[in-house]
Amino acid sequence: MFVDSHCHVDFPTLIEQMPDILQRMQTNQVSHALCVSVNLPDWPALIGLVECHEPLWASVGVHPDYEDTVEPTVSDLVERSAHPRVVAIGETGLDYFRLSGDLDWQRERFRCHIRAARECGLPLIIHTRSSAEDTLRLMREEGAHEVGGVMHCFTESWEVAQAAMEMNFYISFSGIVTFKSAQALQDVAKKMPLNRILIETDSPYLAPVPYRGKLNDPSKVIHVAEKIAELRNCALAEIELASTENFFNLFSKINKITHSI
Repeated sequence: MFVDSHCHVDFPTLIEQMPDILQRMQTNQVSHALCVSVNLPDWPALIGLVECHEPLWASVGVHPDYEDTVEPTVSDLVERSAHPRVVAIGETGLDYFRLSGDLDWQRERFRCHIRAARECGLPLIIHTRSSAEDTLRLMREEGAHEVGGVMHCFTESWEVAQAAMEMNFYISFSGIVTFKSAQALQDVAKKMPLNRILIETDSPYLAPVPYRGKLNDPSKVIHVAEKIAELRNCALAEIELASTENFFNLFSKINKITHSI
């Protein structure tokens, strides 16, 4: 059984294919997929989608790339986090690659998410791009270690991974780890302790080899696991078991809801 720890199946390019995606997930033994929020205006549709499909779960948050959107407050996030199928806060973080200039608003938004996560007791889903130093600094300043979480679609150095793990965070690998150009990231995957590895698609983006350049979906997360197993010279079942256990350990609300049904 595999799980996709980060996807965007609520995006228009995927939602219209939902029946086929769910069938492909079943065929590839992908039992769960976490549909990650990027803004508040689209959140009602996201939560409506996961309510209709048992394999899907949700987060609530506002992506750092969304500049002109409804700004969340701690109370906004905490209120939505009470929904039984919301298991995390995010995605949140910092991105200095796509945006420039005065980004104080982005840092304040990140702080807001960390404070909300601490208040509701849910883990964080963190996006960082060209901003690792500030990302780690704000995580420390706001006490992100109290709830932990995941550094999603990780592309940073081993040193950044170590710093995040010291704050109770998991490291999630996307299809990027399958790319020939990603040798530095592949070295990180080799060094990772098994009890801190997650796998994801970040679909509809970043389809893994052999689907690179095509539309991605949660059923393809198995190829990320296969590449990590190849890099570590271990059995695929070892990555399957570890990444799945890590997913349920981190997003423990899923277990609590499932066991209560």
